[in-house]
Amino acid sequence: MIPELGHYALMLALGLAVIQGLMPVVGTSSNDDVLIGMAAPAALAQFGFVAVAFVALAVSYVTSDFSVLNVYENSNSTMPFIYRLTAIWGNHEGSMLLWVSILTFFGALVAVFGVNLPAKLKANALAVQGWIAAAFELFILATSNPFLRIVNAPFEGRDLNPILQDPGLAFHPPLLYLGYVGFSIVFSFAIAALIEGRIDAAWARFVRPWVLVAWMCLTLGIAGGSYWAYYELGWGGFWFWDPVENASLMPWLAGTALLHSAVVMEKRSALKIWTILLAILVFSLSLIGTFLVRSGVLTSVHAFATDPRRGIFILTILVLFIGGALSLYAWRAPLLKQGGLFAPISREGALVLNNLFLTSACVTVFVGTLYPLALEALAGQKISVGPPFFNLTFVPLFIPLLLAMPFGPLLGWKRGDLVGAAQRLMAAEMLAAVAVAAAFALEHGGPVVAPFGVGLAIFVMAGALVDIAERTMILRLPLRAALRRAAGLPRSAWGTAFAHFGIGVTLFGIVAATAWGSERIVAIKPGNSVNIFHYQLTFDGMFDRSGPNYRDAVGHFTVRRSGGSLIGVMQPSRRTFPASNMAVTEAALMRRGISQIYLSLGDSNLSGAVPVRLYFKPDVIMIWWGAALMFFGGALSLSDRRLRVGAPKPAKRIRAALRAAG
Repeated sequence: MIPELGHYALMLALGLAVIQGLMPVVGTSSNDDVLIGMAAPAALAQFGFVAVAFVALAVSYVTSDFSVLNVYENSNSTMPFIYRLTAIWGNHEGSMLLWVSILTFFGALVAVFGVNLPAKLKANALAVQGWIAAAFELFILATSNPFLRIVNAPFEGRDLNPILQDPGLAFHPPLLYLGYVGFSIVFSFAIAALIEGRIDAAWARFVRPWVLVAWMCLTLGIAGGSYWAYYELGWGGFWFWDPVENASLMPWLAGTALLHSAVVMEKRSALKIWTILLAILVFSLSLIGTFLVRSGVLTSVHAFATDPRRGIFILTILVLFIGGALSLYAWRAPLLKQGGLFAPISREGALVLNNLFLTSACVTVFVGTLYPLALEALAGQKISVGPPFFNLTFVPLFIPLLLAMPFGPLLGWKRGDLVGAAQRLMAAEMLAAVAVAAAFALEHGGPVVAPFGVGLAIFVMAGALVDIAERTMILRLPLRAALRRAAGLPRSAWGTAFAHFGIGVTLFGIVAATAWGSERIVAIKPGNSVNIFHYQLTFDGMFDRSGPNYRDAVGHFTVRRSGGSLIGVMQPSRRTFPASNMAVTEAALMRRGISQIYLSLGDSNLSGAVPVRLYFKPDVIMIWWGAALMFFGGALSLSDRRLRVGAPKPAKRIRAALRAAG
């Protein structure tokens, strides 16, 4: 009965989505306040019914109801509770239901918190959101119904893919979807503004918090997925330029550009047409990413669907929404005013440069990801585009972007002083030069350009600190006065500094881990040792260990310094899941400060030797610390009252202050 309840709730949500998409548009065109007012209640009701459907599927998984085909194919009664719950989105049907749940959740947020939005803008945005939801709800009901029943219910399920039986499944897909789908609100606002023909600084102020939320979630989702792949797949890498990884990187790059261009639009009423285009493109890239994962055109550890009918359905959605949005943009954009002018050397100019490099990098990833697919579809030729292509095209575009990053916050609006900014960055430049020299002196081997990468990372981090130092005047005022200025800084200023500093931290980790990491691949027998960097690992033997739904063949390794002092024990394993008869590698990690020793096992051979893959990853933890700092910077900016939708109006604050004083 519960699965049927979820199915019917999803059908009712589809009906409400059509109402939400149709009635407000009719209302805004006829100035009917009643129809305009239907947008918010319809959005809330639609979210409620989708939530009922999601809870119904969750109950089916938690109770191991194997009469539901989706539960039977992706769960097992012996799985721990956390994996029975996260298995909801560990498959195509359930993950699409999560996608729609988040989509309607964002629509409900706009309905509740968009109290300061102009009525027509809000109604049209929710209408667009309604049509997106209707398309994907129809897709689920027509091709990907998670509530299908099995006539003769089996006693046990097939089990979840062993790679997905990991805590990473609990946070990585939801965060990615919050980013992907969060950009749908920005897309809806852009289409609503084009329909109304009114785009101004107020629009940018309405949109920026939603861009920031989606960008934050996508940042953390990408970083979390990177760490999950790093420790789960046994390859010792954090980024593989996998096409589906690229599908999440492209919206992040476009979203970062949008976040910066929206600042220019809000502050200077400039870049209006460009900002609207970015708002359309960022969600379009999210839809393309959905197509890549769901269509079956890719073979990837990330891909779910292999049914070509689903791919055709999603491709139709892409054509309708992306094609329709770009057609509307082509029609309305020439009628919009360009906005304010500014000198090339200015903060606006720096943000334009930022957008130029970010979008160029995004185009590079787009071409490298989709060109092989297009070539195979049109000419039947198969080619592989891998890390060498992306390293040679993507990296050179990011280097000038990072070099320019510290200058932007130090330039004035409308017209800036580049020489003055360079002088204020003198300390950062000196620190970077010292870092380059130290890297050459301390490290032997590795790419020659690696020390310059370290210097660039230090320059970015020091530049963020210089920005705060200049704002607080900490070197020119008494400490107490500087601290008062620091306390009075807008949170968005602190947020920018933290985010930029985080990018430098991540860059430092990437350079160190890739340039100076060590790797050993050996077959080892009990009693033998293997050395890496300043450490010696002795293989003590294998033992068996059982879990709730798996069996482990565990290797016991004693770790010592090269001089002989004991450090600890590492226990990598080969984990076998009887229900699916599949095995995965469970790597062992040992932290050494901000570095890691990484150890994974292979299958033992007839001689009793066990293949091991051993890495030393210097400073690798900084990669994910930097992402956490970027997320924290975004959260600080979002907490700034000026960026919160629904903030109290100045007049209300003044009246409240007068009442308190009286």
